[in-house]
Amino acid sequence: MSSFINRRKFLAGTAFSAAGLLLSDQVGAMPAPDLQSEFDIPSAGYDLMKEVKKYRKLDSHVHAHLFDGGPDGNIAFADRLGIDKMYISRPVYDGEGMPKDFRSYNDLMYDCMKQYPDRLIGQLTVNVIHQKESLEEIKRCIDLGMVGLKVYTQVKINDPLFYPIIEKMTDLKMIIHMHANCQLGVGGYRKKYDTGIRPQTSIPEDFVEIARRYPEAMFQYAHIGMGSDWEYACKMFAPYSNIYVDSSGSNNAEHMIDFAVSQLGEDRIFFGTDNCYYQSVGKILASKLTETQKRKIFFDNYNNILRKSGRHVD
Repeated sequence: MSSFINRRKFLAGTAFSAAGLLLSDQVGAMPAPDLQSEFDIPSAGYDLMKEVKKYRKLDSHVHAHLFDGGPDGNIAFADRLGIDKMYISRPVYDGEGMPKDFRSYNDLMYDCMKQYPDRLIGQLTVNVIHQKESLEEIKRCIDLGMVGLKVYTQVKINDPLFYPIIEKMTDLKMIIHMHANCQLGVGGYRKKYDTGIRPQTSIPEDFVEIARRYPEAMFQYAHIGMGSDWEYACKMFAPYSNIYVDSSGSNNAEHMIDFAVSQLGEDRIFFGTDNCYYQSVGKILASKLTETQKRKIFFDNYNNILRKSGRHVD
């Protein structure tokens, strides 16, 4: 049993950090001192929430009116985990892609922004199949104070329908944040091309193609922590400095963050939760990164993207 646990290291990795955040605001002595040497658990008296709160955080990938109810739910998590600002979106899903749909979702995000103007900032959504209306909506939402584009799976990121949208966002010096996936292989068969119910889901090759076509644009590949083949994605993106990844998602594979930094460098990874708050904080705390690198991922990297359009945090 001991050798099995050593190999998997369930408690040594991010599962321990995420679970610890579920405890009281002031986490005190950790249990089972006989496990400390085996699993490298912090000693008694370690204050986990103090560790959490010492890092400023910008959540680059989080939704409102989707998983946590209204914006009060978002703010409750933000307050608990020391998240300065959340960059919220309500993306258009399959079958909801008419202009009236994405306008209504963007209006919903604007209502959240008005309710918490210092904490919640919108990322607008569109469906580029409706190109004229999408371009009009980008202008409207940027005028309302939104700071980037969050899109889903109606059209792949490298589809020509996206070209005018990408060019507009490039002019605005704002990032394009795209839902993506890269399914794990089974028995030597790579499923990443078989996306099942959402065949237009963007995969790493799609991001590489569009990054080559628009080297001046900025692309955010969503949630490497959502259970997909994050190693493959990070390796694919390594040569392309205009592709960034966010760390969000409920999966806490050991060394995920360390591996992403080894492939992409410390400046191309954003902290995000995708509403999986504890896991997303825990996986960065549990990494072997330096203090400077953790601060970059939690705050500085996304803030530097916002700085390009003058929408950064002081």
